[in-house]
Amino acid sequence: MEGEMGAPTFWDHSDRAQRHIAKLNGLKKAVLPVVAFRKKVDDVGVMVELVEAASGAEQEMYAAELSEQVSGMVRELDAIEIGAFLTGQFDRNNAILSIQSGAGGTESNDWADILFRMYNRWAERRGFTVELQDVQPGDQAGISRATVLVKGENAYGYVKAERGVHRLVRISPFDANKRRHTSFCAVDVIAEINEEINIEIPDAEIRVDVYRSSGKGGQGVNTTDSAVRITHLPSGIVVVCQNERSQIKNRASAMNVLKARLYEKRQDEQRAEMDKFYGEKGEIGWGSQIRSYVLQPYQMVKDLRTGVSTSDTQGVLDGDLDRFINAWLRAGCPRHRNKEIQMDDE
Repeated sequence: MEGEMGAPTFWDHSDRAQRHIAKLNGLKKAVLPVVAFRKKVDDVGVMVELVEAASGAEQEMYAAELSEQVSGMVRELDAIEIGAFLTGQFDRNNAILSIQSGAGGTESNDWADILFRMYNRWAERRGFTVELQDVQPGDQAGISRATVLVKGENAYGYVKAERGVHRLVRISPFDANKRRHTSFCAVDVIAEINEEINIEIPDAEIRVDVYRSSGKGGQGVNTTDSAVRITHLPSGIVVVCQNERSQIKNRASAMNVLKARLYEKRQDEQRAEMDKFYGEKGEIGWGSQIRSYVLQPYQMVKDLRTGVSTSDTQGVLDGDLDRFINAWLRAGCPRHRNKEIQMDDE
């Protein structure tokens, strides 16, 4: 692939060249750390021989150096192992993450806002960027729904672990009697697809509505009919985008999300497993949750799929989600229970 970049005609098609470079960089990120780690293993083998051959103070010095080296390698191997699980067809793609509050009004809207902040903090920790595509404020507080685009290497591979219903138990800040409340929100995650995936949507199958953007934004956002809502008539899928001042840009973004959702739906229809990964999340309520966040009467966040839990609830709500995501990836969900289906573009 590096040799192909030296061809005189390589930059004749800029978009194709950029995709080539992006793919090459992704392969390098997967391969080069393994090569470097193998070299470290060889170096450690030499250090072991030095420890065995030395004696006294010299042996203690070599042993301390060996211990420090191995400790660092354990952390490095952990990162390499997690990366090895991100081999799905779209794992390297950007991710479209949506949050939908459940029944409960203000309580659930506030919980959706907390989740929105949590995922933004997590993305910041991982070096991802987040672009807000749509947000619907709650009647009194929080948000009723939000859709963001998480951009970065393997964004979808990581974020897909968050798909499901999230349950919060706490003393309500909106209850004058300080009673304990339970709130639910649904998180949906799909991969942003590119032009290599052929999804044709005839104009006759969609209805496009334009309206004035709501929520926070610049003057041009809130005073012009720039927001776009696209309804796919055969499936009933509705996509909204209002983050750009340009109606044309919002329509293009909404169409990309619609194509991704239709592709996901097509995949879903071909899976026979009842516990398929892309299956329906079910009711946003009891019995459907993947993770519980309990703040009262004790503090505990527990993932009900893997059993991983922590009492550091504030850390989790501040974006410390890797322990849950990594455990889900290690459980082999994408590889064993929910294999990606390679589909024809027909």
